[in-house]
Amino acid sequence: MENYLLGIDNGGTVTKAALYTLSGKEVEIASQKTKMIMPKPFHTERDIDELWEANVKVIKEVLRKSAIDAGQIVGISITGHGNGLYLATKDGGSPYNGIISTDNRAKKYIDEWYADPRFEIEVLPKTMQSVWAGQPVALLAWLQDHEQEVIDQSDYIFMVKDFLRFKLTGEAYLELTDISGTSLLNVRDQCFDEELLDFFGLQKILTKLPPLKQSTDVCGYITKEAAEATGLKEGTPLAGGLFDIAASAIASGLVEENKLCIVAGTWSINEYITKKPVIDKDLFMTSIYCLPDYWLTTEASPTSASNLEWFIDKFMVGEKFEYENQGRSVYDLCNELVASTGPEDSNLLFFPFLFGSNTVPNATSCFIGMNSWHKQEHFVRAVYEGIVFGHMYHIERLLKYGDKPVSSRIAGGVTKSDVWLQMFADSLQIPLEIVEVKEHGTLGTVMCAAVMNGQYGSIKEAAIKMVNVDRIIKPNLDKAKVYAEKYNRYKETLDHMEKMWKVGI
Repeated sequence: MENYLLGIDNGGTVTKAALYTLSGKEVEIASQKTKMIMPKPFHTERDIDELWEANVKVIKEVLRKSAIDAGQIVGISITGHGNGLYLATKDGGSPYNGIISTDNRAKKYIDEWYADPRFEIEVLPKTMQSVWAGQPVALLAWLQDHEQEVIDQSDYIFMVKDFLRFKLTGEAYLELTDISGTSLLNVRDQCFDEELLDFFGLQKILTKLPPLKQSTDVCGYITKEAAEATGLKEGTPLAGGLFDIAASAIASGLVEENKLCIVAGTWSINEYITKKPVIDKDLFMTSIYCLPDYWLTTEASPTSASNLEWFIDKFMVGEKFEYENQGRSVYDLCNELVASTGPEDSNLLFFPFLFGSNTVPNATSCFIGMNSWHKQEHFVRAVYEGIVFGHMYHIERLLKYGDKPVSSRIAGGVTKSDVWLQMFADSLQIPLEIVEVKEHGTLGTVMCAAVMNGQYGSIKEAAIKMVNVDRIIKPNLDKAKVYAEKYNRYKETLDHMEKMWKVGI
């Protein structure tokens, strides 16, 4: 009887489960959307019960569609969006909605911490990353000042994947790659640090931080209650799992230092690995990677494909309904609209800051250069291009610390759009390697279960065996000039807009 591994991925708005063979072949996949709740401006939350039910549903659906016996699953691993905040009580409940990493309610704390000279001298060498409003340090500080009773009622502070592992096993742990991106951890020494927490005014929450575990450690077993809810077999082991940026990177085969990894999802994530940690106040993040002796250097912000989702939900509702009735996706229409135009057809610019930006203070989203002759296809193309330019802005910052990569692996929803992939390649003028995988998050995290299970000796070995390049998108040299000109115009306009945003216009 063949054995299998189960990977679960909880993004900002979509939960996925995928079943794999021990060699990494995808067998079945299921997905379920969850609502983003915005109870107040700058608040982005989700209902905890809905999140749990989404996980139960996708697990059940994968089991049903695959028609395997649950006992054939020999290991499970979870990934999920980094940062945000998920609070829990010992009985598995939660006194508050889950907070998604696009939340911006706590921005004022960021300004205060950066103004403190201790940040650069004492904090940065330990955390190796910037601080921003969607991190748990900022969200916890906000809760302390506005809803202290929520923290008092909580027994555990989790990231989303750790919360869901706790729901499935009843055992509370924090996994290193994930917690290393939160500013709650002394990343340099890989431990919790009272002095660090004291800087953020969070010394009282130390007792609510569960013990640390590695990605491939056994972190509990499916409980009887979880088995009854999901259809999984009681006693199935769960691995520590991965931070979603690490999961996407390793599923893209990022095991060498001369490659870039781009993830175009809810967040614009751009990263590479190094053997020496990069520490700079202008860098977004250096975090612990899932390969020993490597660090993950990352530039990121919530400025990627979530902007397209918002645009569709606000301005293409009719088209979305029509296409769904035809059994098609509105994203097919978006790709057709973009393909019907060229980059030289319009100077319309879109700034993808609907959910804020950690690189452009006070930024909001807007179109610049609208005229009466612009059609729907020009607006959709501008959104595609604006998201690409947002990634390029981060990549330029990354390249200050290393050589230009020879190629880039790319993951996220963009891989389903040939026209968007070509736009990335033409704008960056480097080849894009598309790996043969539908869901990078689930594949990356399931490698942890494969190592935990003893199928592979290390995650690097698992990546070499389980990741294959399907095709390469080569840049079109004829498009280099027009995209370079548009990107320079994007940056120049951004400089002018920064002054406007700063004064609140």
